[in-house]
Amino acid sequence: MFKQRKHRTFNYQPRFSEENKADSGLDEDAKSKDFISKWRAGRDSKTKVHGMMSMRILILALVLLLICMYLLEKKYM
Repeated sequence: MFKQRKHRTFNYQPRFSEENKADSGLDEDAKSKDFISKWRAGRDSKTKVHGMMSMRILILALVLLLICMYLLEKKYM
């Protein structure tokens, strides 16, 4: 009638453990150089996300909206 919930169990294996270091064929220096080269390649490729407005356009639209609201309020008051 009153079932007790069991604790969940996970098969968690840490990414950076002593066992994984022994199994890996690459030494630490080669791994870091590979990571650095991938990071620099990703950083150098300056790709813009298409479909998003720039911050300058958004601020300009906000200012124009506020001016329009002010003028409409003055006209109808």
